[in-house]
Formats: sequence, C-alpha cells, structure tokens
Amino acid sequence: MAEHYGIAVLPARSRKPKDKAKVEVGVQVVERWILAVLRNRQFFSLGELNTAIALLLDRLNHKPFKKLPGSRRSAFESIDQPALQALPEHPYVYAEWKKVRVHIDYHVEVDGHFYSVPYQ
Repeated sequence: MAEHYGIAVLPARSRKPKDKAKVEVGVQVVERWILAVLRNRQFFSLGELNTAIALLLDRLNHKPFKKLPGSRRSAFESIDQPALQALPEHPYVYAEWKKVRVHIDYHVEVDGHFYSVPYQ
C-alpha cells in the first residue's frame, strides 16, 4: 500500500506519545466530543450507535478551529481530498516476512509447518 501511494511507513515507538502527539490529540478530541456525550446513553443496536456517532462526528468536523481558519471538514476538502488517489484495481497481497534458519535437512519451520528450500 505504501508503494502504491508513494509514501514511506515510519512507525512510532511504542509507549512514546510524544512521537505521535497529533494522533494522541485527535484521540483526545474524539473522547471528549463524541464518547463523553454518548457515555450515559443506551443503544439497542449497532446501527443506532453508528447513527449517533455519525451525527456527533459530522458536528465535530464542521466545528470551527479556534486558532486556524476553517474546520476539520474544510481542511480535509482543501488539503487531503485533492491528494487522494484511486484504490488499486486488485486487492493487496499481504505478506509477513520472518527470519528463519535453514535446518540441516534443508527445511525451514514457519508457524509449525516445514517447508523445503533449495540446497544451494
């Protein structure tokens, strides 16, 4: 996916919130403006909950910034949306890479299964 969009994936260190301060603030905003409002409400279906979240999310996204012009929605429409690209025609093929040692019988073990490898 990173190759398709021409980006590099640089994961943040775990348990280092300063590495990802903007994300942490985004989570805090959602907790305060959406989850806190819904905390004492009772929902009887996932659809009902999703509808309530969508309403509050739309309200949050249209709420004006305090120090910047516009809102989250207008920032998305002017900055992010024009940069979006179409999804690839075919689904991504996910792969997991592991370092394994070749046994003396020219097999490697991955998740409890043995696979033969060329002797050279």
